[in-house]
Amino acid sequence: MEETYLLDYPGVRKKILAGGSGPLPHFPTGTKLVFHFQTLLDNFERTVIDDSRLAGRPAEIFVGKMFKMEVWETLLTSMRVGEVAEFWCDAIQHTGLYPIVSKGMRLIAQGKDPLEGQRHMCGMGNLFHYHSTGFPELDELMRTPQPLIFIMELLQVGDPMSYHRESWMMEKDEKLQTVPVLHMQGNALVKQKQYREAASKYKEAVLLLKTVQSREMPGDIDYINLGRMIVPLELNYCQCMLELEEYYEVIDHMDELLEKHKGRGEIEKGKQEHPESVTAVENNKVGAENGSEESPPQCAEVHEEELRENEATLTEGTVTKEEASSSAMNLNTCSKTEGKDWQQMLRLVMLLQNEGNFLIKESHFQEASGKFKEAIEYMDFLQNKLDQPGDDWESLEKVRLPLTLNLSQCMLELKQYQQVVELNNKLLKKHKNFKAVYQRARAHAALCNEDEARRDFDTAEKLDPKFKPFVRQELKKLCERMRAMHAQEKKTYWDTTQQKWGPGGARAKNAARKKNVKFPPKATE
Repeated sequence: MEETYLLDYPGVRKKILAGGSGPLPHFPTGTKLVFHFQTLLDNFERTVIDDSRLAGRPAEIFVGKMFKMEVWETLLTSMRVGEVAEFWCDAIQHTGLYPIVSKGMRLIAQGKDPLEGQRHMCGMGNLFHYHSTGFPELDELMRTPQPLIFIMELLQVGDPMSYHRESWMMEKDEKLQTVPVLHMQGNALVKQKQYREAASKYKEAVLLLKTVQSREMPGDIDYINLGRMIVPLELNYCQCMLELEEYYEVIDHMDELLEKHKGRGEIEKGKQEHPESVTAVENNKVGAENGSEESPPQCAEVHEEELRENEATLTEGTVTKEEASSSAMNLNTCSKTEGKDWQQMLRLVMLLQNEGNFLIKESHFQEASGKFKEAIEYMDFLQNKLDQPGDDWESLEKVRLPLTLNLSQCMLELKQYQQVVELNNKLLKKHKNFKAVYQRARAHAALCNEDEARRDFDTAEKLDPKFKPFVRQELKKLCERMRAMHAQEKKTYWDTTQQKWGPGGARAKNAARKKNVKFPPKATE
């Protein structure tokens, strides 16, 4: 086939060797690409440098996650599934970092850590420090950069939600959405007495929040709020460690929490929940200071009744085992939930939310509203399984809030204004949310409900003063809409009057007809 240049990407030529199947896939951020590749020198012999098939498994990259060979992402996103293509890439713009990438992939194929032995510096810094990649052909490429040929076969395009995403793959909003899910999973595992697994869920949630917090300014309101969200998860983690009798771990975490949050009642309560455990640890420390060779004394066995009490008093309310799994037992009540447990439903909710967000960006509001409605149905099912509102119910409500707001936005774009008003009325009974108030105000304005619209616009301006210019613009539109409505009403009234009483009107004709009626003379006797 003829060579073609990739548009808007200089220094790359593409030749399709075997056509793929289906349309060109969509590649949102986080998409997992599985492919085989072969790297060749651009010489007469076409010397092969690397071949992923020799390693026994295909390579993987994730779209938008700053892979060192940025050009590979461009190459792969121009391909269909099953397509085999040959790409020529210029040395100056695209292949300079290939030796470093190749070294890492070779070490991974050998089962070694690609960062083993490196100092804490960038890849190029380590290269200059050691003066070699350890592979002669790669060292030659470093000394004399040259164009390379990549023969690639795209095997699979994985949806961003089709695999377990590690924290470094997540954006800020995605991390915050994952925390309530991990919290609920940890609570369910606690009720199943799987404390080790529950602790790992709480710890993962804490790490996500700390990662987000590290990007905020210390002392800022967002930084403080994130710190408050971390506290209950840390306490739940400590509760699990107490049940596993890992007392030193508990003391270390509690000391750190007490240092950061002095005087907070829930932390004091967390430290006093197991005084026997704290005493045991203190005795261990005293024994170590005295040079005792005896093993540290163990905490007295906690009775089954006390265990039940402690489980019931987890700082963030836990969902019972029956509540957590009852959705899998009673799924016949709803066709959409049939055959799915609550974890699968939560995963589906996040997938539907991402699909809906993408459809909104593409201005496909009807399809997007369908995705959000389906996700909300799953949330209704999960929340109805909880007997009474608690911390788990609140966690689900945090996931539900953006779904409802996005559905409201779609309805607003589809001009379903009355439904927008009703939806946000329900939402604002639970949450004082700026977006809900603003969307309801716009819906009232479109319905020409002047008083309600002005009241909501005033509330929105108070909630976010920075939004004042947009509120003023919407109020101006409202005034124009009201003037047009009043003008139309006057015109309609005048037209109706003219039709009835004007020249040629129905009433005028009737009156004229009555005036022209001649009555017969009365008969005389």
